Order: sequence, then C-alpha cells, then structure tokens
Amino acid sequence: MNKIKVGVLGATGMVGQQYISLLAQHPWFEVAYVAASPASAGKTYRDAVAGRWQMVQDVPPGVAGLVVQDANNPALADNHCVFVFSALDMDKQAARELEDAYATRDIPVVSNASAHRGTDDVPMLIPEINHEHINVIAAQRSKRGWQKGFIAVKPNCSLQSYMTPVFALLQAGYEIRKMIITTMQAVSGAGYPGVPSLDMVDNIVPFIGGEEEKSEVEPHKILGRIVDGRIVSDDSIKISAHCNRVPVIDGHTACVSLEFGDNKPSLEEIKRIWHDFKSLPQQLKLSFAPVQPIIYREEANRPQPRKDRDADKGMAVSVGRLRKCNVFDIRFVGLSHNTVRGAAGGGILNAELLKAKGYFD
Repeated sequence: MNKIKVGVLGATGMVGQQYISLLAQHPWFEVAYVAASPASAGKTYRDAVAGRWQMVQDVPPGVAGLVVQDANNPALADNHCVFVFSALDMDKQAARELEDAYATRDIPVVSNASAHRGTDDVPMLIPEINHEHINVIAAQRSKRGWQKGFIAVKPNCSLQSYMTPVFALLQAGYEIRKMIITTMQAVSGAGYPGVPSLDMVDNIVPFIGGEEEKSEVEPHKILGRIVDGRIVSDDSIKISAHCNRVPVIDGHTACVSLEFGDNKPSLEEIKRIWHDFKSLPQQLKLSFAPVQPIIYREEANRPQPRKDRDADKGMAVSVGRLRKCNVFDIRFVGLSHNTVRGAAGGGILNAELLKAKGYFD
C-alpha cells in the first residue's frame, strides 16, 4: 500500500515531536514534510531538535534528514504532502489565519491548536463521541470556497480523561444535569521547557491559564449537533471545573462528580455501560483506536498516571473509584495520556477517521 504523505507544522515542539514519533511506523501515513519557526527553518530535522528531543525513541531515520521549512509559508508545502497535522504554538489569531492559509491551498489541516475550536463549522472531534461532526466539513468548504482543503481540530487535552465515560452514560439514555471536574494535569501539557522546576517540585499549581474556561465550554460543542451547516452546542449540562498542574510527567487525571436526572443508574449498571462501550473507530478497526475505549480498574487506588497512562497504546481512558457522591449522585476518577490520546495520538485518530471516510481522496 502506498502511504499518504503528510506534513507536521510545529514539528520541533513537544506535540510535534510526539507526532513524528507516533507516525514512524504508521500503516497509512508517512511524514514527508516538516515545518516550524523561522529559527529552525533550513536545518535538518535532526539538527533542529538536537538537545531538546523529548521522546523515548530516537528521531526516526526517515524524518531525521528532512529539511525543516518555515511553517509561516504554506506555499512551501505544495506537492509535498496530502494534508498536515498542526501542532502550532503561537498566538491564536495568527494560528487561525495560518491554518486557513493551508486549507485555502487545498491542504487539509488536522489540528491540535486551539485556534479553531470555537469556529462553528469546524468539527472538534473525539471520534468515539462525535464522529458525525465531520459531516459539517461540506458546509465549511462551501462557505469558504475550498475544494479539497478543510480544518478539523481536537479538543483540550484534559477533556479526554472524562468525556468518553460521560458520553457513554448519555448514550445509554441517562440525563446528566451537573458536572464538577477537578483536573490534575501533567507538566508535559505545558510543552518544553514547560513549568519551571522550582514552581513544580514539591508543589501543586492551582491555575492553568484558560484551562477552566475550555473545560467548561468545549464539552458543549462536542455534545452538540449540526444545524444549517454549523455545530450548535448543547449546554444542557452545567459544568464547573478546577484545573491544577501537578508534578507528574505524563497523564492527566480528573476527579468527576455527576448529578443525573430523575432516572439514575446503579453503580453496577454504569460499570457495564463503560465495559460494553464501543464506537465507530472500534467498528472500523482504526490503527490508533483503543480496542477497549474505557478501561475500568477495580483496585481501590487506581487509575494512576505511571501505571495506567499507556493503556492500549496510550489511547484508552482508564477509570476507577466509582462510588456514590454525598452531594451529587456519583463520583469517579478518570485518566488519559495527555500527549498521546490528548494530543498527537488523538490527532492521528482524527486523521484515520477522516481518511476512512474519504476526506483525503
């Protein structure tokens, strides 16, 4: 099979490096184009990341010799790749304009950046939850006059820790009225070099800029529906979020309390729903789709980042400590790998879904 040639924007950053590493053996995609800031442009990828390569594996040989291009010049990507993964770390307005510029040149953008998450005709995907939102791409193209280009994004990394378990309960027919989330987010979520060590060692930082707002707004779009060529958010669940940075390298943890409507599931019913949950990525057997999207841990002290973040390629959500809540109805702990499921791996799964549905044909 001839692999689809792809590009990575922001290829030298933490998420860009994760893309390069995860795509090294991908059955469908091959990295053929890398782009970053002007400071890295003109260097080989190996030289551009020298001294700051953060992955466990070495730089893949097939990418090491690629010359890094200036991501700010979309024309350089012409004829080198079918689509790009965007891991841009820049001003939101600048990122939005740059992603638009690539799509205008008939180069689809599968983005990790937050720039287009609020754009109402851009799907913000967790494929197990809202895969049907890719249908809005036809309206997106029509509105902008794009032929092959489009933009699809993934949500904030911390949402991956709990949105799939929550959606599974909604899909099973249970109304959720209120949700309180307390996240404990790994330092890798801040990129490299990230949070200064003297702020993080022996400490918890109870503030991450913009995270609480994203956590309270983005779920509504994910759970929304397409109306007249745009995604209308479903804000029926009231959400309150507390977001904290903790001294863990990888793995975002969330403590979640839920209040149901009049029909309340038992704890055993909830476990059954989570165990049985499957969705389109599992039906299509996509390469990066976890076989078991939600893994319930019966141990009293699980999930834990060090022990559970790598479950099923780092793409599964691990859940535990399901119990009654004295204020709402239930509470549980969720965990996902923030730079795999929550970042590059989630972007790759989005691209696999789009490819399976013919959007790169």
